Order: sequence, then C-alpha cells, then structure tokens
Amino acid sequence: MEEILIFAVVGLLIGLSKGGLGGPVPVALCVPLLMLIIPAHEAMGLVLPLLIFADVFALYFYWKQWDGHHLRLILLPGLIGVFYGLAALGSIDTIALQHIVGGLTLLAMAFKIVGDHPKFLTYRPQNWHGWLGGWSSGFGAALANVGAPPFAAYLLMQPKITPRSFVGTTTVFFVIINLAKLPGFIAIGILDIPKLLDIAWVFILIPIAVAAGRALITRINQRTFEWMIMIPLLLLSLSLLFFS
Repeated sequence: MEEILIFAVVGLLIGLSKGGLGGPVPVALCVPLLMLIIPAHEAMGLVLPLLIFADVFALYFYWKQWDGHHLRLILLPGLIGVFYGLAALGSIDTIALQHIVGGLTLLAMAFKIVGDHPKFLTYRPQNWHGWLGGWSSGFGAALANVGAPPFAAYLLMQPKITPRSFVGTTTVFFVIINLAKLPGFIAIGILDIPKLLDIAWVFILIPIAVAAGRALITRINQRTFEWMIMIPLLLLSLSLLFFS
C-alpha cells in the first residue's frame, strides 16, 4: 500500500510540474521520495519514462513559445553534460548515489532560492553563463534528476525572458535532455522494464495532473505551493546525505 501511494504521489507531482504548477520543484522531490521504497538506481530509471510521457503534454501546451537564442546557447552544453552525467552514474554504487542525490538536491534548492531573488544580484549576461547553465543542467539531470533548478536560475537572470518563453524554453530543453538520457539509462541497465510495466497505471495519473496544474496555476499561490514541496524535499535530502 505504501509503495502504491508513493508512486501515485510521484505521478501527480510530475504532472502538476509539467502543467506549470511549482516549476521544477515538484519533480525534484520524485527521486528522493522513491528512494524510500526502492534502490537509488532503480528510482532514477523509473522516473525518466514518466518524465518523457509528461513532456509530451507540456510540449503540446507550449509549442513554439521558446526563446531560440537561449535554447541554441544552452542545448549543446546540456547534451555534453548528459554524457558526463551518464558516465558518472554508471560507475557509482547505490550508497554513493544516495549521497550525491541528497547533495545535488540541496544545491538545486539553493539555485531555486537565488533564482527567485535576481533583483539582489548585479548581473550582466554572458554567453559562457549559458554554456555553464546548460552543462550543469544536463549533468545534474542525468546523474540525479536535478537539472531544472540551475537551468531555471540562469533563465530567470536574463532581462528579456517573459514568463511564457521561460516555460516554453524550459519545456523543449528538457524534452531533448530526457530523450538523450533514455539510451544511456538502458545501456547502463538502470531502467527496469518489468517494474515499469508493474507501475503502468501511474501514466494514467499524469495527464490528469497536467490538466490540474494548468487549472490551478492561477488559483494557488505559487510560492506557498513551492515551499510546501521544498520542506519535505529538504528533509528527504538531509536524510539521504547523512543517514544512508
């Protein structure tokens, strides 16, 4: 019963995030949450197909609403980051991965907090910032599914990014990044197909949650919702980092 509940929550969190509610924060909770019931590598492998499925709906809603300049700047470094992340993921054991997920999730939360307050920073856009943001996002996405916060922090600092182009650029970037991760996950053997078939019912929850996220995005205070997710995320991350 506990396993069913956690998988249901993960599917709903992914759908709500892709529907625009809470940005990348709900997705960041998924892998640490699954690590409560299954090994770290298996958790990483099972989340990816759920994300790819949810990406289809997000891409439909935000088609052609991305910023071409920033997408061109960050995409190649992002794919290079995926390559290095997969290489690292295939060479570490479960305990080390739990520590890495915990540490990188805490770092991602720091990115999120800084990105929410760009007015306190003096910032001049440079191309290498995009290269670094893309690489770190691809690396974090492949290694521990925490690529969105550094990417989001980079975009939030850009002076001409509108909310719609922000969501559209984030959507198409991670569609490509998640698809690039899939062959690597299969090659290093962390995508458990029989287990994925056992939780196929979770896919049904995702489009429902995407629609709910889009409906609730103007009715729920985003900051309150994000902190409702970030508090348990902090506790789970500390647990993975210091008690695993």
